[in-house]
Amino acid sequence: MTTATPVRAAKRPPAPPARPRSRRPGLRKKLELALLLGPALVLFIGFVLVPIGIAGFYSLFRWNGFGPLEDFVGFDNYADALAGDVFQGAIGHNLIIAGLSIVVQLPLSIGLALLLNRKLRGRAILRALVFAPYVLSEAITAVIWLLMLQPGGFADQLLESVGLGALVQQWLADPAVVLYTLFAVVTWKYVGFGIILLLAGLQGVPAELREAAALDGASAWQSTRHIVLPLLGPTIRIWIFLSVIGSLQLFDLVWIMTLGGPANASTTMATYLVDHGFKRYEFGFGSAVAVILFIICFAFALLYQRFALRRDTEGALTRMVG
Repeated sequence: MTTATPVRAAKRPPAPPARPRSRRPGLRKKLELALLLGPALVLFIGFVLVPIGIAGFYSLFRWNGFGPLEDFVGFDNYADALAGDVFQGAIGHNLIIAGLSIVVQLPLSIGLALLLNRKLRGRAILRALVFAPYVLSEAITAVIWLLMLQPGGFADQLLESVGLGALVQQWLADPAVVLYTLFAVVTWKYVGFGIILLLAGLQGVPAELREAAALDGASAWQSTRHIVLPLLGPTIRIWIFLSVIGSLQLFDLVWIMTLGGPANASTTMATYLVDHGFKRYEFGFGSAVAVILFIICFAFALLYQRFALRRDTEGALTRMVG
């Protein structure tokens, strides 16, 4: 009778020595964040927050830009600005431009974007022509249109040549017309940006959805209304935000073409600020106007983010892994 010899267990290789744990696991991440965000944060503080604070400090004084700050007036500059008829009219002009931008420019941009999104001969050239005015600087645009809208200029001659001479106006000298003339120039200048932005949004609309709608019997208008426009919602909301903020800060075109005239009929908050702050050497009062303009833009940005853009940003942020 034989006895079974016990089987010896195979020897396992020795486990590698455990790596020593870092005492500061988040140090590297903090250094990366400081390296990447530090320069931008310094620039933001130096060129945004500090000037805002300085403007808020100057706004509490009646100061002409020379000598020390001695005449402390508190919030009198704010009260004088808000109570002034010219500044109230300037706020109204900015709101009119913003409202017209949404009512006129938005449908125009959507229609042209839908047209230029189709397969057309020379589509690339048409897109370039539409976007070309946006590339021009505000100063060049203002000078071109200032010359064209002079009495007897190109605009008047064009209307007379097509038999519409009765429509000739004092485009930049009539208080009842000048604001809408400036809006037409603003539309010509910035509508290309809206078209390009919407064209980028249309690239994200799947063609299969429109094809499926066409197979179900939907017309081109129905597929555009119920499929394309809802999917363009985030892009449209971003365009509205940029358009309103730009309308509230409108300055260059107005200042070069009309200086806010005639009789303050085209004054905006920005032109009012520059007129009082730099031309009349009322730097304390101008600083108060600048702070009011900042508060209006900042309040609109917060409210728009809260009630309009929140649906687009929810779920867009991802958690950092690592």
